[in-house]
Amino acid sequence: MGSHPSETDIEAHPENRIGTAPPRTRAWRGGEVVAEGFPVTEVSDYLEQDGTVVWLDLCGPRQDDLRVISDELGLDHVAVEDAVSRHERTKLDRYDGYMFVNMYVPMVHGAEMTLRELSAFVAKGALVTVRQDGGLDVDALIRRWDESPAADLDGAGAAFLLYGMLDLVVDQQLAAVQALDEEADTVEDLVFGDEFPVKEIQHRSYQLRRNLARLRRIALPMREVLNSLLRRDNRLVDPKLVPYLQDVYDHTLRVAEWTDGLRDLVADLLDTRLALQGNRMNEVMKKVTSWAAIIAVPTAVTGFYGQNVPYPGFSNHTGFVASTVVIVVCSVGLYLIFKWRDWL
Repeated sequence: MGSHPSETDIEAHPENRIGTAPPRTRAWRGGEVVAEGFPVTEVSDYLEQDGTVVWLDLCGPRQDDLRVISDELGLDHVAVEDAVSRHERTKLDRYDGYMFVNMYVPMVHGAEMTLRELSAFVAKGALVTVRQDGGLDVDALIRRWDESPAADLDGAGAAFLLYGMLDLVVDQQLAAVQALDEEADTVEDLVFGDEFPVKEIQHRSYQLRRNLARLRRIALPMREVLNSLLRRDNRLVDPKLVPYLQDVYDHTLRVAEWTDGLRDLVADLLDTRLALQGNRMNEVMKKVTSWAAIIAVPTAVTGFYGQNVPYPGFSNHTGFVASTVVIVVCSVGLYLIFKWRDWL
């Protein structure tokens, strides 16, 4: 067996070498786990049993690797191609007898945010998840299912597994936008701080706006995904799951509204930064101009007394004393006037 009971044993079943990690399998009946870690070739055997729900997880598979399960569920080649392709948009496509869902799980580490793509095929009794890499925590998804009441799973089919997956994805998006909100608070402290590190503010604000734009691009379409699941003509979703899906839908609205609010906040912070930077520059220019005016007084006086023509006090000690007194009195007078007008 693998590191988790749901992982299939590659050594015992070499045909299970699909993708970059061992496939994971589970089967439920009556709300209870009846098997896990079984070979992929046995998925069809469990699907033939009434009241059994099967989950198959594949990590980094190629299009040929999905041939077995695509033949079993009658998957369209377009949906299979979307599942193995990278950078597909967030969406829900409805086919005859099953649905295809593509979504992204954001993960924020400091100022960096990575997006993990997750696809799923949802039939009445089967959920097939396809991950592009091993960065997504599948154990968290399994815990989400295990911690749910067994009665909720009984009779709901694979739609309940889909609900748990959507709930986990949207919770991760909420956690991401909360982390970005904290980053916005940090940028705000830098903007209004005394040090005012311009380069750091520019870099972090740009990174924050970029992450918010990426998060908004994957979060907004989630509303359409939930709307499609909440439609009354959707036969794959049990009516008793509607309140749970409605709760997830409310969370998607919160993510979208929070993200838009943060984007507006960051834009306001950038405008505030420019205004503060302009004010700081005006303060500097005001002080420099005031000091230049004060320095102009002794320059003018010494320039006058430096003339090569006779004047009162020329070549006399009294002339030096008079010029010094004029410089001191005028300079101090200008300094006091500028200080009183708050120009210094």
